[in-house]
Amino acid sequence: MAFNLKRFETEAEWLEARKNYIGGSDAACIIGLNPWKSNLELWREKTGRKAPDDLHGNAAVEFGKAAEEHLRELFALDYKERGIRVDYAPFNFWTNTEYPWAHASLDGWLMEYATGKKGIFEAKTATINSAAQAEKWRNGIPQNYLCQLLHYFAVTGADFAILTAYLRYAFEGEEIDAKVSRYRIEREQVKEQIDYLMKKEREFWEHVKNDTEPPLFLNI
Repeated sequence: MAFNLKRFETEAEWLEARKNYIGGSDAACIIGLNPWKSNLELWREKTGRKAPDDLHGNAAVEFGKAAEEHLRELFALDYKERGIRVDYAPFNFWTNTEYPWAHASLDGWLMEYATGKKGIFEAKTATINSAAQAEKWRNGIPQNYLCQLLHYFAVTGADFAILTAYLRYAFEGEEIDAKVSRYRIEREQVKEQIDYLMKKEREFWEHVKNDTEPPLFLNI
């Protein structure tokens, strides 16, 4: 398998390229694990029947975008002594020859010097205002974000991933606490899940290429 990393000069070029691929944020939709978008909605977007939702101005999205570089810098400081380096370039676009429909745009990529392993850095922010939301993060990475990492494993060939989450705990709109949590996953731990996801992505992309509506995927 051959891997390729391309860097676009502008956000407009990067956004245009994304239209013709399945990205990490699409992965959970395909297997029914995105709470906000179904596989049918994603298919309508990829076939030009529907424009993607415009998230510019969304407060949570804008906060996450602004926080990303700071979470990456904090990670670099924390992990320098642990022998892990983080690299990043804006508008990065990873592809490979085995999954030609898939791309990955990473928040950063890692090198662990002691083992020679290559990794994925992912940054997330979330506001926790219910016990149910807190439980999702307490038990590990929420499923929709885990799907994103599985997709990135497949596209980049990485050996491990570390997700950094900045979690703000709020009650009745008032922030009462905030913390940074980190979750590490080894590729070997999730190999079967990666294979399953990419099988479903392949099937979904055939529907896109053939312009045939896929059945609604319900993960029950």
